[in-house]
Amino acid sequence: MKQAIINAVVHTGEEVINNGVFVVENGKILSVQKEIPNAIETIDLEGKHIAAGFIDIQINGGERLYFSQTPTEEAIQDIYETSRKYGTTQVLPCLISSSNETILQGIEAVRNYREKHDNGVIGMHLEGPFLNPLRRGAHSIDQVRKPTNKELEEIIKYGKGVIKVITIAPECFTEEQLDMLLESGIVISIGHSTISYKEAQPYFAKGINLVTHLFNAMTQFGHREPGLVGASFENENVFTPVILDGSHCDYAAARLAYKLKQDKFFLISDATFLGRKVTNFNWDNFDAHLENGFYRNKDGNLAGASISMLEAVQNAYNHLNVSADEALKMASSRVANAIGLGDKFGKIKAGFPATFVKFNADLSEIETFDFFKS
Repeated sequence: MKQAIINAVVHTGEEVINNGVFVVENGKILSVQKEIPNAIETIDLEGKHIAAGFIDIQINGGERLYFSQTPTEEAIQDIYETSRKYGTTQVLPCLISSSNETILQGIEAVRNYREKHDNGVIGMHLEGPFLNPLRRGAHSIDQVRKPTNKELEEIIKYGKGVIKVITIAPECFTEEQLDMLLESGIVISIGHSTISYKEAQPYFAKGINLVTHLFNAMTQFGHREPGLVGASFENENVFTPVILDGSHCDYAAARLAYKLKQDKFFLISDATFLGRKVTNFNWDNFDAHLENGFYRNKDGNLAGASISMLEAVQNAYNHLNVSADEALKMASSRVANAIGLGDKFGKIKAGFPATFVKFNADLSEIETFDFFKS
């Protein structure tokens, strides 16, 4: 059934249309226009703002389950359902450094889930296990390792069509192994790495255009050694996602990063769990407890985030001196662009999913408003 959404301030991801109208049918946007079609059911937003739903490409758990601990369809559903409560309509459940068996189980769970559900689970993010142990963060030292050709080939083959993003420390790879990944079509993100500013340049020149959680688990910017942070700033094609919770990244640092990166700056949650209902968690040498609103491990280090994409967007608006429209793009169209899906997600545009957030002008009230049924 066709429906027209009317009387809305429409943030399309490309422009803002006052008193805009768009038509949806079968979970898709058919058109964006200014006139109300004849003989069609209308949904009056009464002047509210509307934008594409958020996209979270790094989300580890929902309200109850942690995907790496329980790589199951139930955990994926928990992540998806919980994310929807906070304006996120597309997700990549994230599996952190794990055994090869667990990685394959996670891939299988995402594949099976997507075959059963036509919703916003668009793939999977594999963060590790091929990371530098010196920058492993909260990842278990028992699981972080260098790739072998056999294991890498198996993950690429089995993960085809499922793994959309893989975070690696490229210094742990041979040239042959890196070429295997580049040829696979999986988006490669550099993270949990010790590479310097100079060492980063050949990897960016090869076409790697993404880093994992800017500032965290990477070499920092210094005036004599600009580090991976500086290399990310200088290379104009590199996207730089930030965990904008005020702890993983100070708001002043985020403001500077945004000034340098502009449309390559976007938001992720990297949430260990959403909703802050899980206060203590232990799994495979990974531990986290909720302390003053942040997850930390027994050593006092940050152990994933606790914010939602909704909170990240609100923080961007309140702390980065940007417009509401700009904050929304950081969580939608720019995220899609970063993973090569800008022609499919993140905009209110004909052919795109009918998945939205409805909100007031200052982003203090946001709710999910979509037409997915599963």
